[in-house]
Amino acid sequence: MSSSSLPRRNIKLLISYDGTVYSGWQRQGAPGSAGQGIARETVQGTIEKALEKIHKEAVALTGSGRTDSGVHAAAQGANFYTHIKSMEDWRFVPALNSLLPRDIRILDSRETLEDFHARFDTRQRTYRYFFIYGRDAQPWELRYAMHLKHQPDIRLLNSYARLFRGEMDCTAFAVPGDESKSRSRYISSASFFLDGSRLVFEISANAFLWKMVRSIAGTLVHFEEKKIKPGYLGEIISSGMRSMTGPTAPPEGLFLWKVDYYRE
Repeated sequence: MSSSSLPRRNIKLLISYDGTVYSGWQRQGAPGSAGQGIARETVQGTIEKALEKIHKEAVALTGSGRTDSGVHAAAQGANFYTHIKSMEDWRFVPALNSLLPRDIRILDSRETLEDFHARFDTRQRTYRYFFIYGRDAQPWELRYAMHLKHQPDIRLLNSYARLFRGEMDCTAFAVPGDESKSRSRYISSASFFLDGSRLVFEISANAFLWKMVRSIAGTLVHFEEKKIKPGYLGEIISSGMRSMTGPTAPPEGLFLWKVDYYRE
């Protein structure tokens, strides 16, 4: 009897990773296939290699969404199917962590609904972008934050952030190469706040366009430095003109912070 005909269990993972050396979340090619060229490792592909060692066959891992090259995750959701009956669900945490590099950690593993899908059952994704300001950044900090050379006006930044609410056309923050069929997204919240000596931009939505969070974050801190009025930003959002927005923030400061599901 082949493993594909055996009863299967659906295992949900909670994953944290430092994306510095990875070419984003998404694997290149099918699980178990040989890579081509000199493409860097991906987070999904690296975890699938560990799953293959445990299962002695290729195992596909489904993520709650993609992250770009260099972007990090505090809590990425994912799921895979296993035919192993004898292994308690929580034991996939130590088993996988023993095989994974130190910059990828499995935080939790549990059996879930048989038809649970880490991507399609996602209700909301929350990202945080971190900034350092008012001092020189330590070298290691620049792996996880963008350095601002000026003292930001948080009240002005939040007057910008309040424009990002509800269902809205996000075309102005789409980058070339985005293949989304629709650029309408429902944004539930967006705000700036202080976390110790860091400035944090947090935004939650049902989904995001490619590089959308970095585009918004870079635009807002650029506009704040130039003291541009919130009304002008509102006009840009309505126009859908990417050429009128600011620069895209670098990937280092961005974290997939949390994923909320309709069901688990």
